[in-house]
Amino acid sequence: MNRKTLSALVAALLALLALPAHAALRVFACEPEWGALAQELGGDLLEVSVATTARQDPHRIQARPSLIARMRNADLAVCTGAELELGWLPLLLQQSGNAKVQPGQPGNFAAADFVRKLDVPDRPDRSQGDVHAAGNPHIQTDPRNIAQVAAALAARLQQVDPANAGRYAQRAAGFAQRWQQAVARWSAQAAPLKGTPVVSQHKAFVYLYDWLGLQEVAVLEPKPGVEPTVSHLQAVLTSLKATPARMVLYAAYQDPRPSEWLSGHASVAAVKLPFTVGGTEGAKDLFGLFDDTVARLLTAAGASR
Repeated sequence: MNRKTLSALVAALLALLALPAHAALRVFACEPEWGALAQELGGDLLEVSVATTARQDPHRIQARPSLIARMRNADLAVCTGAELELGWLPLLLQQSGNAKVQPGQPGNFAAADFVRKLDVPDRPDRSQGDVHAAGNPHIQTDPRNIAQVAAALAARLQQVDPANAGRYAQRAAGFAQRWQQAVARWSAQAAPLKGTPVVSQHKAFVYLYDWLGLQEVAVLEPKPGVEPTVSHLQAVLTSLKATPARMVLYAAYQDPRPSEWLSGHASVAAVKLPFTVGGTEGAKDLFGLFDDTVARLLTAAGASR
């Protein structure tokens, strides 16, 4: 073997060694919380793309060509389900032509399928606003739901990427342990909030209230997803004379003006909650999401005493 041939073989061998041992599994996450959870469970095994930001209303997203292209290349689509993405996800799935991520396939994962839904209507009627037949879709505001979704998502990752099943199982076990400890800490910290009467700008926090025992006494939107009129805000203000509230809560993506109006007229704290990962400076990941949520609620409750 001459020197030229040997050099070529060595170069080829080095090139092969430089290639990744396993191509990253491509995950399309509809919302930031599921992108963050997938990253916790998969680490460098995954290439995660998130369709929305914490500053966007997840009900109302445009099915842009860039999103269709990302869905076309995805191995796994991780979304909330429960009709949250009804206005845009079906179009992405259809236009992508990607058989792996269609409903009913292992590559299609709906987080809400794995938790108990609240606010399930007896008779769904779209004339009543953004009413979801499967129940309220904002499941990510209760960390206990995150734990259930994590277990199901870890199992799905092992199913669609069996070559790395052991690593997903290991990461899932580590996450579950850290998450359980964190939930216990948050629950203890937030114990003084139990029974606190609150107003919601949107029906976005029913799972948070169920977890912490907060009492929703009024909602600023006359119908889910319908901006409140001045007359409706006045009616809410009047109702608070009989059932006073301690704070009014709104999500980071929402226009704060209705909450600020009530805050000024009813002398209650207006509290912006991150709602999802990235919603506030403190909510940089899933753990920060609940660290910041609990801290903001406790600060507002203390200020309103």
